[in-house]
Amino acid sequence: MTTAPRRASRQRELFVLEMKLFVVEKNFWAKEKKLFSKKKIFFLLHISLVFLLALTIASCTSRRQVLPYSSQTWQPPKREFRGAWMQVVNGQYQGMTSLEQQRRLTEQLDALQAAGVNAVFFQVRPAADALYRSHYEPWSHFLTGQQGKAPDVDWDPLQFMIDACHSRGMELHAWINPYRARVKGMRNTQLNYLHPYTHHPERFVEYDGLLLFDPSLSENRDYICLIASDIVRRYDVDGLHIDDYFYPYPVAGSEFPDAKSFATYGRGFSSRSAWRRNNVDMLVKQLSAAVHSVKPWVKFGVSPFGIYHNASGDGVPGSATSGLQNYDDLYADVLLWVKQGWVDYLLPQLYWEIGNKAADYAKLVDWWAKNAGGRHLYIGQDLERSLRFSDLDRKFMLMYRQPSIQGYCWWYADAVRQALPAVQRSSHGNQSLALQPLMPWLDKKAPGTVKNLVFLETEDGPVLFWEAPPYRNEMNRPIRYVVYRFKKGERVDINDARHIAGMTTNTYFSLKPEGGKKNYVYVVTALDRLQNESAAEKVKVTL
Repeated sequence: MTTAPRRASRQRELFVLEMKLFVVEKNFWAKEKKLFSKKKIFFLLHISLVFLLALTIASCTSRRQVLPYSSQTWQPPKREFRGAWMQVVNGQYQGMTSLEQQRRLTEQLDALQAAGVNAVFFQVRPAADALYRSHYEPWSHFLTGQQGKAPDVDWDPLQFMIDACHSRGMELHAWINPYRARVKGMRNTQLNYLHPYTHHPERFVEYDGLLLFDPSLSENRDYICLIASDIVRRYDVDGLHIDDYFYPYPVAGSEFPDAKSFATYGRGFSSRSAWRRNNVDMLVKQLSAAVHSVKPWVKFGVSPFGIYHNASGDGVPGSATSGLQNYDDLYADVLLWVKQGWVDYLLPQLYWEIGNKAADYAKLVDWWAKNAGGRHLYIGQDLERSLRFSDLDRKFMLMYRQPSIQGYCWWYADAVRQALPAVQRSSHGNQSLALQPLMPWLDKKAPGTVKNLVFLETEDGPVLFWEAPPYRNEMNRPIRYVVYRFKKGERVDINDARHIAGMTTNTYFSLKPEGGKKNYVYVVTALDRLQNESAAEKVKVTL
């Protein structure tokens, strides 16, 4: 595949060649002007200039179509969501000691950092259980092998991940499954006494080997929001995340057992499908309000199944696909949630390959970009499948052509660890550091400028020091700093992510000695919780 920078380079070479031909042609006509009238010379030169102008316009147009940004050469975005899901339901941590689990988590985070990831979705509540210290639900059997059994050492996986992610400049989003209460393969007799089913079995339904909270009950909505609020209140998470499990994936010939609930709590709906969608709508709306009422800077988002609705001419927006649907099968009206502002981002799981007959990635990425506006849109990428079909670079090129798409997320973290060299070899694998996309509907006020920025030679080497700016409230508190580096003579432009030297939560930044003969300008800015960026403070440095 021809990458954007190589194509742009060839186009520039073509333009230079055309200009050289123009000069040769001009010289020729100058020598032969005795044989031609001035009118003919002017006419032919005019035609040549028009031809070259057309070539130039075509070249520029091509670059605008291929490159995702306005510059004529590749420039990585300064703000981009680069996430990864870190799941536990595959049992990857079972049978390990706590120290072994910590090592595995650290290995995955190190790989994600090397791949440029800046946000992690860590699964902390897979089935009404907990990978954190909960006052309401038992320890997860995915952690210790037995529900309710505490880890063999005194550690809290969620707190461990928060600290580990923040130290690497990553966000940590707590990922919960709202309705699932027991996974396949478990029996109700294996549920711990803290599990909510043991106290209120009447609030649950069973389907396809799963135990689920009945989505129609207001008591269940209140309880799920209580759990979410508890996590957000007690932990310094950056977001709360739910995935594609709303009403369960349907099984042919098996109806979800909610006829009694529909008869009792139908709220006047004549259509059970519309009623089911409304049940999920109410949960999403209530969850959003619960999260933001506790901490208004914590992001709330959803990663739905990759098809909203198959186009059928029924008046519901649909894509040119023929697969399972959010709207009709999982009863998740995700476009409504965006329209109402209940979510801060959507992250559809577009795991199919380019050209898939039932669900073509190329068609779906275009469809979501056109239909999910108003909030951030990120794209879920299946790394293993993309490598298997050798279309990873093409997928990212299609994604980057859509200005409404502001990031991506890897399924899944351990796949990145196992295929890190392939990720780094890909067209997007060695990008500069990136800040998170802005969310002005949550907060748009930037923190103050850092104070007293100085460069000092210390026993440990050259170091930049500064003072944190004052702040009035938690929303405005600086929690991270961005350090930029510019060579002597370079224009100081902090919008160019290639100049980001690093990010830190400290008010100092160590530099690498270079022999005392190289001059730089270093710039430091402050970021608040939503990564609004302060004005720049700069200092000249000789290394």
